[in-house]
Order: sequence, then C-alpha cells, then structure tokens
Amino acid sequence: METRVEAVMNSAQRSGLLADKDGRIGGRLSAALIEQAKANTGIATDTELLEFALASLALEDRFAEAFEAVGGTVDPDLKLGF
Repeated sequence: METRVEAVMNSAQRSGLLADKDGRIGGRLSAALIEQAKANTGIATDTELLEFALASLALEDRFAEAFEAVGGTVDPDLKLGF
C-alpha cells in the first residue's frame, strides 16, 4: 500500500514538479515542529520534508473551496440512479 508521502511525491513527479532541483529555500523553524513532522511522515531529511510539504501544497485539490463556491448544491438534472 502506498503511503501518503509516497502518493504525494509520485504525483508531484508525474506532474513535473520535481524535474529540476534549481530552487533554494531557507528559514528558521521550531525544532519541535520539524521533529514532529518527520515523526508523522517517516521522512528523515530536512530537504525531503520541505519537498513533501511544498508538493502537498502545490497538489492541493481545493475541493472545499469549489464545494463552497457552488453553495453545496447539486445540479437538478443530475441522474443519481434512484
């Protein structure tokens, strides 16, 4: 079974988001935040953790926003099978 991390990273790879390693990012973060994120994901390195976090955001489907935009309605012509 594919883990969430594997699924996100495979999708990012297929989408071409991981093709080039030509960007750079840096920042100061809480060590507790980093360690908890690593523990929750099983990711060992800071670089892989950042890559996973950014890929998760880049691949976000925005379903909640789309659902809210249509007011939670269903097209009256939609055949639901009952």
